Order: sequence, then structure tokens, then C-alpha cells
Amino acid sequence: MNFLKLDGAGNDFVVFDNRSGGLRLSQSEVARICNRRCGVGADGLLLLNASSGDADFDMAYFNSDGSTGMMCGNGGRCIALFAMLLGIGSRLRFNASDGVHEASVLQWDAKQRSGLVRLGMKDVEKKELRPILQGWYVNTGAPHYVQPVNNLQSFDVENEGRKLRYCEELFPGGTNVDFVEMQGDGGMAVRTYERGVESETLACGTGVTASALVTGCKKIAARGGLFEVDYIEDSQAFARVSLTGPVALNFTGEWLFDNER
Repeated sequence: MNFLKLDGAGNDFVVFDNRSGGLRLSQSEVARICNRRCGVGADGLLLLNASSGDADFDMAYFNSDGSTGMMCGNGGRCIALFAMLLGIGSRLRFNASDGVHEASVLQWDAKQRSGLVRLGMKDVEKKELRPILQGWYVNTGAPHYVQPVNNLQSFDVENEGRKLRYCEELFPGGTNVDFVEMQGDGGMAVRTYERGVESETLACGTGVTASALVTGCKKIAARGGLFEVDYIEDSQAFARVSLTGPVALNFTGEWLFDNER
């Protein structure tokens, strides 16, 4: 089957058009495709499936280890661009694990193979945001622990993130971990240790969103690019949350499955 390799601010995905419904991947197959030595190499894998309702399509997201069940913000932005390239449209509505999302491809430069995509994220009730340790815990489609740190550029994200990710006493089932630091220009930098990838990624969409909600900073710099988070806030919730950032087409390819498919 043909695939596209896309990235959202360096957070990269292998994407298949599965509207025919013929592709059912095992956890081990996903892990093999995402393997950076023996496969295509990616932080995750996306299937664009036929819609199960009145949306344009359904998104199935897999972590690079083959696990699934969570929303992926950058994956959602990448699959929106993929849908546009398939001719589905530039303003899209799709189903994901945490509900219905709307997305818009705001810019696309075919020559540079890069663009800008805005994705609507789920509303977050303020009662779901809770202080813990030196930071906050919130679910923005995936669970995130956000902690301010000093000297983020030299901070040991891999080791410190791994310790918190696997702290079952505080985070049953594990969590993604975001370390943030305010910048002199009024923006904020974030580095994320992602559950399912089990390493730091260049960007995490749900992590950028979580970091913005708990700090109030809407302009976020991940290692892979710049994001803007927008929302309407009242005493009860963050509503009409959106995540805007870069998306790029890296290359196209063909993955050969076994003959039994």
C-alpha cells in the first residue's frame, strides 16, 4: 500500500488511506513500520478511515510501539493535510478517539511541500486540571503532566520524563510529561517526553495544548516549530480550543505487506 510520510513540527507520522477498510494492522506491524532502523521510521502511524458518522472521515492513531486509544494533536493536523491532498477538502470534520474534531488547512505551498493547519481540540473543564508535585495534570485528549523548569535547553528530559511517565502511584496507566519555561519575548518553550514513543519528541500537539491551558501562554515553541493555542475561558472551562502549527510532506512510499492481505 502507498503511504505518505508527514510531520507536524518534527513530530512525524506514516499515513495510509484506509477508506476501503482493507487494512487492519497488528501492534507488531505498526511497531515495525515505525521502527527507524528496520521500517519507515516515525513517532506514530495514522489511518484515514471511512467515516462512521456524518464526518468526512475517521482517524485511527497508533503510537510507534503500536499502542492506541489516545488523541494526537499533531497527528490530527497531519491527517487533515493528508485529507486535503486526497481531495476531500481543506475544511474538515473527523472522528477521533476523544470525539469529533474540526480542522482547516490555512496555508499550503505545493512547491515547498509545507503548510499551516489549525485543529480544534476538545473542551477542558477546569475541574479536570489539578495541581500535583511542582506542576499540573490535565487531559487534552491524552494525559499530560506539565512542570515548569529552569534551563530547559539543557534539562534532562529523557531521564526526568521517564521517571514521571512511569510513576504509577501518581499517574495510573502512565502519562505524557511536558517541561516548560517562560521566554523573554512573552512566549513559552516546551519539551515533551511522550508515552507510547517512550522518548522525547520534537513536538507534541496535546502537550503544547496542555502547556498553554495550565500556564495561560498561547504562543509555544517546541523543538520542532512554533505553535499558537487559542481558546475561550470562563470560570468553568476552556472552550473552543484550537491548535495551529506547521505541517510538512516529507516523502511518499510503498509498504509491502505479507501475501495473506
